[in-house]
Amino acid sequence: MTDLDAFIKGLPKAELHLHIEGSLEPELMFELARRNGVAIPYASVEDVRAAYDFSNLQDFLDIYYAGASVLVTRADFHDLAMAYFRRAAADGVVHAEIMFDPQTHTDRGIAFEEVIEGLLSAAEEARETLGMSVQLILSFLRHLSEEEAFATLAMAEPWLDRITAAGLDSSEVGHPPVKFAGVFAAAREKGLKITVHAGEEGPPEYVYQALDLLEVDRIDHGNRALEDAALTQRLAEMGMTLTVCPLSNLKLCVIDDIASHPIDAMLKAGLKATLNADDPAYFGGYIADNYRAVVEGRGLTRADLATLARNSFTGSFLPPDAVARHLAAIDAFLEENA
Repeated sequence: MTDLDAFIKGLPKAELHLHIEGSLEPELMFELARRNGVAIPYASVEDVRAAYDFSNLQDFLDIYYAGASVLVTRADFHDLAMAYFRRAAADGVVHAEIMFDPQTHTDRGIAFEEVIEGLLSAAEEARETLGMSVQLILSFLRHLSEEEAFATLAMAEPWLDRITAAGLDSSEVGHPPVKFAGVFAAAREKGLKITVHAGEEGPPEYVYQALDLLEVDRIDHGNRALEDAALTQRLAEMGMTLTVCPLSNLKLCVIDDIASHPIDAMLKAGLKATLNADDPAYFGGYIADNYRAVVEGRGLTRADLATLARNSFTGSFLPPDAVARHLAAIDAFLEENA
């Protein structure tokens, strides 16, 4: 392990943009397919990896939803989440806020209870065995209707005290945040935080809608906000957290290469950016890989990495006392590694 690798993995960090279904590695996909007798359109692990050559978000989503078909029982969701938690802990993640897409499962006949109980049991195991805190983000699929999102929120009612936030993901273009203004107002009334994907493939207008119509607590991605100077300044002045995913941006052709990624421009503009893995099984890298990529591709310094790690805690949905403890841990780590 290089000095840089040791620094990145030792730096305490939170992950705020992680789709748990997107952490389904091909090996586990095949194991669960065998366990549940589910047919998948791939003959081998190598065939799955070969399919991970996307030209856009929709190409990825087609494979993503096919892979999710192997998730059937609460044990499957538990095993999926624990595989991610162990991998994240090895990268220095001490707090994870994971998104899950219940509609991906309920629409194919899997009970909401199977999904949530599997994830909650894994979160508890992660706390007990890894010392990792975990919060859940219930994400609505934006290519479906708001009516269907309301139905999903109703299904979640018995577990809302164990769900931290509501999110919005899936195909962005053609599905603006305004489409879901009603359900997010309802989610906020129920005490949930709000975080939505905006400004990845969608235009800056989607970021404005997220701010003004959905009154979000956080923006997922947000890259295209940089196209609008007034919006960039507004986000910086608000201290609005952006959950940026460099390797995802590369894999989905949002950028041509990491050397053209705007992460350092975001920091220089005063934006509260964080680094995250998004769908690591599909995009070729977990959180430490994303930290390493921006060092190698954009020349970020260790001080920049420390800023990104601090942002991950101050932008989290943790209570202030927990945030303060994590920031103190970063300071201690930096002092030890000066």
